[in-house]
This record gives sequence, structure tokens and C-alpha cells, in this order.
Amino acid sequence: MKKLLALATLFAASPLLAAQPVEGRWLTAERDAVITIGDCGKSVCGRISKFLVAPPQGADQRDVNNREPKLRSRKLLGMAILTGFSADGDQWRGQIYDPKSGKTYRSVIRRLNATTLEVKGCLGPFCQTQTWKRAP
Repeated sequence: MKKLLALATLFAASPLLAAQPVEGRWLTAERDAVITIGDCGKSVCGRISKFLVAPPQGADQRDVNNREPKLRSRKLLGMAILTGFSADGDQWRGQIYDPKSGKTYRSVIRRLNATTLEVKGCLGPFCQTQTWKRAP
């Protein structure tokens, strides 16, 4: 009985499924950009901080594929593509924007280890998963 009580106390004292921090600079799966993830007020977001492969219009590339015409003139560099993320168990939930398609998806991210981030973009029950590596 004492062992059971000690085990219950241990589990109650520490969170079982705490989300690992995801802040930092991450290299996308396509290795074409660096995304910097950090605090954005009440949530966590990720912004395009560097292009490693120049987009068609160069570093001044605009969000030309956005479905909303009023947003098509904003610059991609510095734009948040991961928005509204908050911890949920051992992962983070929010939204991911794909500037190539102009679409926003439900997203789940989680740090697999110190150098690897799993990024999922979901539409309904279907998800696509990418692996991002920590940028040097």
C-alpha cells in the first residue's frame, strides 16, 4: 500500500505529458527556409526568418497565392506561418499556413528530440507530416 501511495504521489507531482519547448530556429523539410518559433503574446508562432532558396520574386516575395486578395501584397519574409499554438499534453496545437498553396491547415507540432521537430498539417482526418531539423 505504501508503494502504491508513493507512486501516486510521484505521478501527481510531475506532469506526465508535458510538451517539450519548440522555440528556436528550424529548417523546413524542403530545406528552403528557416522558421523561427517563439512567443507571440498569448500563444506560440513561427515566422519565416530566412530564405535558403530564393522564391520566384526573390527576398521581396509577396503572398501572391493567398485566397484573400487583400493579403496578397504582404511580404513572406517575416510572416507568421505557424499561428495560435498552445501546449496540449506532449504536443502543440495551432494552425499552419502554406504560402505555396495559399491554404491554412490545422496543425500539431512536437519536438522529437533536441534537433528534430515533427510538424503535421491536417485537413479533416487527413494529415501530412514533415520533419524539421534545428537550424545552425
